[in-house]
Amino acid sequence: MDPKVMWMVAAVVIAMAVAGWFVWMRRRSEQLRERFGPEYDRTVHEVGDVRKAEASLAARAKRVEAFHIRPLNPDEADRYTAAWQRVQNQFVDDPGRATTEADKLVGEVMTARGYPVGEFDQRVEDISVDHPDVVMNYRAAREIALHHGEGRANTEDLRQAMVHYRALFRDLLSVTDVPATKEEPTHLTRGRS
Repeated sequence: MDPKVMWMVAAVVIAMAVAGWFVWMRRRSEQLRERFGPEYDRTVHEVGDVRKAEASLAARAKRVEAFHIRPLNPDEADRYTAAWQRVQNQFVDDPGRATTEADKLVGEVMTARGYPVGEFDQRVEDISVDHPDVVMNYRAAREIALHHGEGRANTEDLRQAMVHYRALFRDLLSVTDVPATKEEPTHLTRGRS
């Protein structure tokens, strides 16, 4: 074969490989953006490099795929919903304690579903894979809880933490509506749309 033709064929093959790689990377980015939603943007912003952020998100997804995440059975869901109502009712008399109990209850539900117990940052990353639209609620609630521990959170802050915990709690239970009825303190219903 003529050397010129060989070089042309090689150039075409290389160009096709490069184009294929770019298409694959774009498709991968789209899939990660779709799967992680707002968590994708937050991670890219935090890491400062799209490729490194995407590698981190892909690693999270792979890690969580190895878990045995399961839905709660109806009895478990009912028991946790009743426990949530008790915690929520406690808010009126002791907002700080109710917020602490809400954090614990969310942790219990995560454990029951099959998420491993670990450091907060690892739990957030694990939750972000299956619950990307509410993981920011978990971060915000935890931040408020830490401020409360330092004496820097008021009742309105704690109310907001409860709202954040409730959003994650609902998603973890896979219940479309954890009741927001007369049993829910009005302190927690203000400002809801």
